[in-house]
Amino acid sequence: MSLIRRDRGPRPEKGRRIGSMVAAVVGGAVILLAILFVLLILMAPRPAAAQGLADFDYENLTFRGVMLDAGYITSSRVEPTSSIGGRADLGFLGPGVRVVAGFNRWSSFLEREEVRGLERRLEDLIFEQTGEETSVDLGDITWSDMAFHGDAHFLWRVPFGLLTYAGMGATAHVLRGGGVAIDDTFVEDLLDSIRAGINVHAGIELPLSDRFRLVGESRFEVLENLNYLQFRLGGQFLFGALAPGESVPR
Repeated sequence: MSLIRRDRGPRPEKGRRIGSMVAAVVGGAVILLAILFVLLILMAPRPAAAQGLADFDYENLTFRGVMLDAGYITSSRVEPTSSIGGRADLGFLGPGVRVVAGFNRWSSFLEREEVRGLERRLEDLIFEQTGEETSVDLGDITWSDMAFHGDAHFLWRVPFGLLTYAGMGATAHVLRGGGVAIDDTFVEDLLDSIRAGINVHAGIELPLSDRFRLVGESRFEVLENLNYLQFRLGGQFLFGALAPGESVPR
């Protein structure tokens, strides 16, 4: 291999380290809040005569709305980047449990330390095979994720007419790598994969009308060799039947 590493000057590593620390702290907070919210929902008393989201049963599991969103992801392995996505509201599976299915996509560059790790592995491999020391330059490497998820939301109303939720889900990730120096090589094959993951999330919804609401969500995705924190903001359109207690207060 004749790739020679060039000096591209210093990169803003300090900002990325701070971003990674923030991602770890906020991601942990999201996990703890999601667990706390779920426990509160499971432990909360449910009066038999009360009518609301907790009384909406599995017979209301039906496609009833869509949402489009834009977001921002941060991770220790890739540079922070924007994301786009959407989800379908599939109604209520059980008392207060909403089911959604959706997708999300982002593309970014591998952090310089990640690229340097790959370069060192190649340099070690070349030395083992030839006995010659080589300086490898892989340049900039992109990594993208197309994710498909199915989530369960524990949903409840809070003051000021807001709806909040917390939950967990399963995600299928289609990851692809690319770069001038790695295209059609085994390095690209290492980055291309389909992986299963899980997520925890918490969100808040502001109903502007019975048929439209603004949604903000924090999501922490966990999969093999990659974790990332995501913030999303979107608009959800509802065209199906509303659950008792879900409509805008009059």
